[in-house]
Amino acid sequence: MSDFQTLHEIVKAARAKLPDDAWDYLIGAAETETTNIRNRMAIDSLAFRPRVLRDVSKIDCSSRFMGKPMRIPVFLAPMGSLHVIGPEGALGAAKGAERFGVMSFLSSVAQPGLEEVASGTKHPKVYQLYVRGDRAWVEDHVRRAIACGYHGFCFTVDTAIYSRRERDILKRYLPSGRRSAAGFDFQAGMSWDLIKWFKDKYSMPLVLKGIATAEDAELAIAHGVDVVYVSNHGGRQLDYCTGSIETLSEVLKAVDGKAEVVVDGAFLRGNDIVKAIALGAKAVGVGRLYGFGLAAAGDAGVARVFELLEIEMRICMGLLGVCRLDELSPRFVQSGTAVRTGAFASAFPFLKLDEHSY
Repeated sequence: MSDFQTLHEIVKAARAKLPDDAWDYLIGAAETETTNIRNRMAIDSLAFRPRVLRDVSKIDCSSRFMGKPMRIPVFLAPMGSLHVIGPEGALGAAKGAERFGVMSFLSSVAQPGLEEVASGTKHPKVYQLYVRGDRAWVEDHVRRAIACGYHGFCFTVDTAIYSRRERDILKRYLPSGRRSAAGFDFQAGMSWDLIKWFKDKYSMPLVLKGIATAEDAELAIAHGVDVVYVSNHGGRQLDYCTGSIETLSEVLKAVDGKAEVVVDGAFLRGNDIVKAIALGAKAVGVGRLYGFGLAAAGDAGVARVFELLEIEMRICMGLLGVCRLDELSPRFVQSGTAVRTGAFASAFPFLKLDEHSY
């Protein structure tokens, strides 16, 4: 893996290995992809305020999330159809997380499933469910996750209706998670009653992924949710949303320390992670980024992505004048000017990826 000295090289290797359908599925978003672009531009529009003459000879990037140690405050966001990105699919991704030392979320539409991933890895994992059946169907998945030793359970709540992902539609490409229409009405019928039922019945930590407003964050706290996960689904659901990191502050204020708050949405570099932690996030989810690693070199590629993020984080923290994550605060960031546009151009400015049509 030492051949990959930059994240640029991992993205380039992933593009070389993936056919157009799989590549567009990995990088694509909904409709005009405005939400995805805003995710990236919102991160770019934050500038650092570095402090100097502070002893930074010993820097520690580690943290804890959901009571578990993390080598860096980053986790694998749940992502479906991983088997079209790398041969081992979700198991390869989880192995990479375990190899490095971070938590992973397993999507219920990823392959292999929860039992196979649990039997193949030992690190802390969270199981994420798209509701495709009645309450008994949900209960079956919760019990299986508990039996397999998953540390937490996650409902994704921003997919009441499946979006129009036009990169896929234009090529008539149907991701495996969408090849059956059965059960989608159950996701549309989700309500806070399901969350109350879960919290009344199970002690397993509960994560709600897809919170994008203070109002819903307050409801999540009122229902006893353990982790509020700020996300707009990587721009894959509702188009024209604000960037996730812009939403983070209002959610943190609403939660007021009563739950852990995490975020995802176009976090692609170590500096991006530091910005989110400075604003108050407990951890940051990455999706497309570890997908690049999985495509480039399987589980070793996933681990290498995190190694490079750690290197970038350590340099960033040292130059900011902090040795530990708990020394970061909003005073280390301020509004700035984004200098590039697009979903990836600012994170990987030296890449010359081919522009292909549908």
